Amino acid sequence: MESRVALVTGGTGGIGTAICRKLAGMGHRVVSNYRDRARAEAWQAAQRAAGIEVELVPGDVADPASAEAMVREIEARVGPVDILINNAGITRDTTFHRMTATQWREVIDTNLNSCFNVTRPVIEGMRARGWGRIVQISSINGQKGQYGQANYAAAKAGMHGFTISLAQENARFGITVNTVSPGYIATDMVMAVPEEVRAKIVAQIPTGRLGNPEEIAYAVAFFVPDEAGWITGTNLSANGGHYMGW
Repeated sequence: MESRVALVTGGTGGIGTAICRKLAGMGHRVVSNYRDRARAEAWQAAQRAAGIEVELVPGDVADPASAEAMVREIEARVGPVDILINNAGITRDTTFHRMTATQWREVIDTNLNSCFNVTRPVIEGMRARGWGRIVQISSINGQKGQYGQANYAAAKAGMHGFTISLAQENARFGITVNTVSPGYIATDMVMAVPEEVRAKIVAQIPTGRLGNPEEIAYAVAFFVPDEAGWITGTNLSANGGHYMGW
């Protein structure tokens, strides 16, 4: 497969890092966005030390103008984006009866509206070139819901509707659009949860363990090659059997 430009939003997080490394290992030119320059440059240095090169561009995916400027800078510096991984996400957890409008809006903007903000500037180029891969990183909680995450679950569930609609519109242009829904992954955020809480989560997972970021990166990579060109509009649940559906 030829080397292409891959944009991974939220690439400096746990799952994002694994995706960046996987795509770079496949020979693609990987780019990610940042808002905190110092933190991003430290992350980039760590990747270089591991032999992985990832370009960085400033960009707030929750802001349409910033997201478009980010894409245009990538096009100018690296090349047109042919692989887009909509991975950026945040949480603002609380029960709905206590949730503020700000907590709702911040999660929807970053987790769901970002899919529009980043995909819109790249989709016409993909259509013109006759090739594209778009993958949303959703969540098990977008499928089964989660106490205290009405905002997060709504955003992640919304990704599925976005995926299947975009897949229908762009299939004949050589563009596939799919979703990966991770279960509970051993990222810094999850490992910061008290051990007894993690134990209760693991007890519900048939495989008997948390997932690894690299396993989610593998799921993402499945959708990227030319050989995956007939797979579109689907969701791949990667959750150790925690939530099973057709």
